[in-house]
Amino acid sequence: DRLSILALKIYHMNEEANRVDAGQEHMIKCQAKLDVLLEQRVDLSTAINQLLEDIANGDKYMKVYKQMKMYNDDELNPVLRGAKK
Repeated sequence: DRLSILALKIYHMNEEANRVDAGQEHMIKCQAKLDVLLEQRVDLSTAINQLLEDIANGDKYMKVYKQMKMYNDDELNPVLRGAKK
């Protein structure tokens, strides 16, 4: 999720950094922000790769959680519960 959001930020900041109708100062500030976002992508990608490697080596484990969706349960959703009456 974080990587997807970061990809969107990078895309839009790149658009701003290369906007032809923007002033030079705006483009420089946006390029500096883009550089930080690109560094964050490297850091996050490295962390994800390390986690996957740790999981593959058995050093870390993913815990599976049971989904607790309340909106389709007529005992937990007051709207559905009211419809039964």
